[in-house]
Amino acid sequence: MVFTKEIRSEVEIEGTAEEVWSVLTDFDRYGEWNPGFSQVRGRAEVGATLDVTFLRSGDRTTKMHPRVLVAEPGREFRWLGRLLMPWVFDGEHRFEIHEDEPGRVRFVQAERFRGVLVPFFRHLIEVDTLTTFGEVNEALAARVVELRSTV
Repeated sequence: MVFTKEIRSEVEIEGTAEEVWSVLTDFDRYGEWNPGFSQVRGRAEVGATLDVTFLRSGDRTTKMHPRVLVAEPGREFRWLGRLLMPWVFDGEHRFEIHEDEPGRVRFVQAERFRGVLVPFFRHLIEVDTLTTFGEVNEALAARVVELRSTV
């Protein structure tokens, strides 16, 4: 039996879709602002494999090597990471950028988890990961505003 669980978090950002995309895909600068991903290496291009280091509570880290599924500038960035093999514990992580009005973006970060191990990671998914999503979203919003003010 394969289990699924999806979580999502969103934030309103004062900025354009292009500004949000620029910060989101500037992986070299993640260490300056991102409380959830200490490091991302690779390219925001469909088919590319990323090296992602996630920050976890207690200063622990987890490394994954997801494959980029979607990279639409100013709209969506999505990757698929998996533990061991398909359907054990897959995470399809997506970042959506919705410019609802000029200069204002609704940013959505979501992930769909699938696999036989999902029930065993329910607390990690529903509490720790969802909390981190909110922190990352708020930090992204602050970073976009900060960069706008220096222009």
